[in-house]
Amino acid sequence: MAHRTVLHLLCTFGLFQKGLTDLIRTRRTVTAAVGEEAGFRCELLQSKDVVQVTWQKVLPDREEALASYTTRFGQRVNPAFKDKVGFTDAGLQNSSIFIRNVTEEDEGCYLCLFNADPEGALTGETCLQVYELHEPVLHVRESGSEETVVSCSATGRPAPTVTLTVLRDNVHFPGNSSVSVNNTNGTVTVTSTAVLTRLHHMDTEVRCAVRVLSAPQKEEVRMIPAEVKQSAEGYSWIILLLMVFSVEALCCGSVIITVLQEQKLRNRSSLRDPEEVTTPQKPNGNTENKTPLMQEENELMRLRTSTGKMNEGFQQEASTENLTTIVNDVVTQSSELE
Repeated sequence: MAHRTVLHLLCTFGLFQKGLTDLIRTRRTVTAAVGEEAGFRCELLQSKDVVQVTWQKVLPDREEALASYTTRFGQRVNPAFKDKVGFTDAGLQNSSIFIRNVTEEDEGCYLCLFNADPEGALTGETCLQVYELHEPVLHVRESGSEETVVSCSATGRPAPTVTLTVLRDNVHFPGNSSVSVNNTNGTVTVTSTAVLTRLHHMDTEVRCAVRVLSAPQKEEVRMIPAEVKQSAEGYSWIILLLMVFSVEALCCGSVIITVLQEQKLRNRSSLRDPEEVTTPQKPNGNTENKTPLMQEENELMRLRTSTGKMNEGFQQEASTENLTTIVNDVVTQSSELE
């Protein structure tokens, strides 16, 4: 009589039933991202005379049937979950289902029941944790002449774990500060930041890894080359050298033009009639008629004066013109003089 009383108490409090659930192997917790697919599997470890397998979702006040399988009727899905739930493996000793397009409302616990004769329902339980995790965002910016700020942000639900690692000379420098911000949609944005000095003197690898619960982590890696910070200084030197070369080229071009003009005048003088050159003419009363030699000298002085003015104009514009334009101007002016 006392033995029957103890057995009744065990059944009443579900302790005897708990012993039967040890016959079912299943995952205690399943994680799935929002929008992805979640899978559940139950396996009966001992051969039993099972007549039906049923899947249910545990609600606060009851259990709601999702799907069932029997040898006679095959796979059946509750019409309310027709587009949501499906079988992956249907059997009386093993059963697997999946949930499409997981949302926050799908989070909770699910039961698989092997209805055996004479044992009754052998129950296994799996709980679904739904998470949300976006891709990490990695930022690198200069905060001073010798400081570089590296930060990584990730948004998820629940709050993600952000691990920022800077590899420099085979030495790891983890992020030294972290800030969390709660968003209106229930997600949390976590930002990890590290401030480094003299980062531009060597190649540096920055790695950001984010994770939520036991889900696979997401990672972003970036290599910061040593010459990044020095690029601005390099451009300044290049511009300065181009300006110096431009001024020198202008000066050389001016000299070339002057020499060409003088040579042209000498050639013209040598081609004149020898009699006109050797026989002096008597000056007359008209002061406007000058000797050819004086005209050539005056023309030469005029050309030198105009060439000097051209040189001043070229030097004023040397800071804005490139070397190619300068050479083209010299060639064009030489062609016009000819």
